[in-house]
Amino acid sequence: MITLNGLQFEEYISEEELLHAIDEVALAINRDFKGKRPVFLVVLNGAYKFATELLSRFEGDCEVEFIKMSSYDGTASTGQVQTHIPLEADLEEREVVVIEDIVDSGNTIEKITQMMVIAGVNKYCIASLFFKPGSYTKEYKIHYVGLEIPNDFIVGYGLDYNGLGRNLNAIYKLKTTKMTNLVLFGPPGAGKGTQASFLKEKYNLIHISTGDVFRYNIKSATKLGTLAKSYIDKGQLVPDTVTIDMLSAEVDKTPDANGFIFDGFPRTTAQAEALDVLLEEKGTQVAAMIALEVDDEILVKRLLERGKTSGRKDDADEAVIRNRIKVYYDETAILKGYYQKQDKYYGVDGVGEINEITTRLSSVIDKL
Repeated sequence: MITLNGLQFEEYISEEELLHAIDEVALAINRDFKGKRPVFLVVLNGAYKFATELLSRFEGDCEVEFIKMSSYDGTASTGQVQTHIPLEADLEEREVVVIEDIVDSGNTIEKITQMMVIAGVNKYCIASLFFKPGSYTKEYKIHYVGLEIPNDFIVGYGLDYNGLGRNLNAIYKLKTTKMTNLVLFGPPGAGKGTQASFLKEKYNLIHISTGDVFRYNIKSATKLGTLAKSYIDKGQLVPDTVTIDMLSAEVDKTPDANGFIFDGFPRTTAQAEALDVLLEEKGTQVAAMIALEVDDEILVKRLLERGKTSGRKDDADEAVIRNRIKVYYDETAILKGYYQKQDKYYGVDGVGEINEITTRLSSVIDKL
């Protein structure tokens, strides 16, 4: 297992397997271009290791040219192919072998094909170390393929993740352990804390309460806690960037977790978007927003009863209780729409025995 830019990758294809695949590609190219003098067009940056090994196995005379192209940002394809070093060689009436590191959507192949037509080549072939047939959307033939692989994100042997990993001699794929990440909501008195305790035990999830995280960082005088306190002392709101950095640090403490229950965050659309970005960077995502739904009058009754023993002033004043409930609905309405657009919002009846409510919540989670 290796870590690159905060993401974990596990070994997928050994160096021995790679070299064997390159041997097979070289054998086919030597057969097809025996007695000819092709131009090998190497697509940088990713194909440099593959090209080095392949060219060392070519048995005839050849010329080598380079172009530099890119279509990825992080772990995702941008869908746009950018040319950083253009094709300048005269390839008219020449036979060209394009050396690619990987072919997935085929967008780069389409761009190269256009270049070959404009250059007036006699013929051209594509040699790619890796091919993802499951994501290939074009009709252009890939003539020489080292290995066909599923649509996993891989690094090593020339391929990178944000600049790192090209030097690795084996191939590593992004660890994609399925996480069940929940955003749990419920109005005051809905029993959210009780249900969070049951769910984290049942599904082996990590419960992250924003309030607890803030208190820990401030009490421990961490760098983020000190920064947050500086805003609080001035009577200012703590910026979302500070909060999301605290949550990121909490998630990083247990990278092999089955998932997380986020309690108290997000509260705004901007925070929900920031959480999506955070989890995407860690190779996962929010699975669902689950909201406990309880009638207002039941909530007021519950909290007034709780106030008799809790000692909390905000549980003893009905006007305060009703305002707290109103604030909750104002906040949740925005987030409800945000997650509904992603088909991730689930409202669950929060009235009944504790075990009954847990069963309702579990029936939602089990289907995610």
